[in-house]
Amino acid sequence: MRSIHVVTHPEASHHVEGLVGGWHDSHLTPAGLREAALLARALRTEIPEDAEVELISSDLLRTRRTAEEIAGVFGVEPVLDRRLREKSYGEAEGKPQAWLDKRFVAPPAAGDRMGHDEGVPGAETKAEFAGRVYAAMDEILQRPCAHQIIVTHGFALTFVVAAWIRMPIESLGYVNLRAPSGSITHLSEDDFFHNRRLDRLGDTRHLDG
Repeated sequence: MRSIHVVTHPEASHHVEGLVGGWHDSHLTPAGLREAALLARALRTEIPEDAEVELISSDLLRTRRTAEEIAGVFGVEPVLDRRLREKSYGEAEGKPQAWLDKRFVAPPAAGDRMGHDEGVPGAETKAEFAGRVYAAMDEILQRPCAHQIIVTHGFALTFVVAAWIRMPIESLGYVNLRAPSGSITHLSEDDFFHNRRLDRLGDTRHLDG
């Protein structure tokens, strides 16, 4: 059985400072570092000790630091892939959230939601964002490793899961899966029917410890 654990990075500085994240290279807070250690410990209990494990992560600092914590537990080197980054918010990145809120143009209730221009120069459309995450997942899923850990961001997780279940990009206009910071989402595929399951979404029970 193929098993993929998708991790959303824990609390980062842009969360507590009220800044727009995206490609802004924020770092984990002290609380986020503690949560990263709890994440790593939880993953170690879920994945068999003798299993070969591959770790792939967004290259931004907050995800990279989370991956390093996991890597230390599993004794592997993380593979960094910039295509697993959060959505780019262009000129808004690193600015106060209120700056973006004043300029943001919400997508229409109907029509071209994937190609919608949100009114912020340099920001990715949903189609561009989904396209790069899908491209990363295409490569990840071609690898033979049965146990993979993917470290990414809250918004990007929607497209990781959608790519896993082979949802066409053109069908993503209304899809939004919610996974809190520091969560674990578990995906699996059986060896007989090759059905792909979403076993667990946005689990944070490990943070209670």
